[in-house]
Amino acid sequence: MRKETKCVHSGTIDDIMSGGVNSPVFPSTAFNYVDRQDVPYPRAYNTPNQKAVVEKVCALEGAGEGGDGVLFSSGMAAISTAILAFAQQGDHVVLMDELYGGTHSFATEQFKRLGIGYTFAATDAGAICAAIGENENTKVVVIESPTNPLLSVIDIRKVADCARSKNAVTIIDNTFATPVNQNPLKLGVDVVVHSGTKYFGGHSDLCCGVAVAGKENAQRIRSEARHLGGSVNALTCHLIERSLKTLALRVERQSENALRIAQFLENHPKVRRVYYPGLASSPHHEMAKSQMEGFGAMVSFEPGIDAGRFTRNLRIIKPAVSLGGVESTICPPAATSHAGVPVADRQRLGISDSLLRLSVGIEHYEDLIEDIGGALEL
Repeated sequence: MRKETKCVHSGTIDDIMSGGVNSPVFPSTAFNYVDRQDVPYPRAYNTPNQKAVVEKVCALEGAGEGGDGVLFSSGMAAISTAILAFAQQGDHVVLMDELYGGTHSFATEQFKRLGIGYTFAATDAGAICAAIGENENTKVVVIESPTNPLLSVIDIRKVADCARSKNAVTIIDNTFATPVNQNPLKLGVDVVVHSGTKYFGGHSDLCCGVAVAGKENAQRIRSEARHLGGSVNALTCHLIERSLKTLALRVERQSENALRIAQFLENHPKVRRVYYPGLASSPHHEMAKSQMEGFGAMVSFEPGIDAGRFTRNLRIIKPAVSLGGVESTICPPAATSHAGVPVADRQRLGISDSLLRLSVGIEHYEDLIEDIGGALEL
């Protein structure tokens, strides 16, 4: 099946009672254990509705018959649990320095307490491979592509190959790309993580996360998750599954809109800089073309006027935290997603106070361009 069809049909539970086309909802937290080995329980991450969502995401990520995953209550629960499933006291973790701010803070605030060493490497496959080779205790490599918020793209296959040569597990945050535009498992990555709060939910009203991997790695993540909690109830699973049915349609429209908006911004005299891998002028364009099917729906830019004034002048695009919804939203990463990253690190990475991160929705692109153009002129 193609991705649009997988979005609709993969993972659906047959309704043998009424013949309904949607998966039945199983809200029980208590299940009969007699003559059963794998008794469903929400914190065991094995209830029918949890499995339905995971199966759909596995299908979209191209995990194959040996693929499995775990559905969490947030993206941070997914990535922190995935890291801790493979890194223990005395181990070393290599992280790309342009990671989502929450992941960056998790490493800097928690690893020392847990006795885990870590290195932040530049957002470049060569630099990451060098960092992997410098420490024989490296067990986990954490990357993100495209990155939040600068939309940098790295050679995923090269990093995965380097990590595998050192018997380290590669974890990638695939939130910005979504499985519609990128499938890292096919590029050699071991674990793919999504903040499902964004595109999987797609309507700015759900909070969830997913980690997908081969069966053995997924079982290690699930075992760790059972200690940490972070499970999702059946009704939320039902809403996530419903939203995933339109994922391909939404992301394709959002990505098309984003490219048009990025091109408009690039040519506007009152915009200093635009970050979008779909632009031919982007230093990441060729790499993105080689490993992505689309360039995504996130655009970052620095307006040539006061960023706060620009944002207040918008009429359609909403100033709001988070991303991935059907409505277009905008925010300054320095004050939101990356507020927990030290100022010196933000400046080194290029995350200026004037940088704005635009999550492009499904509105008509001409309305969005008119909104942006009008706000730049006021």
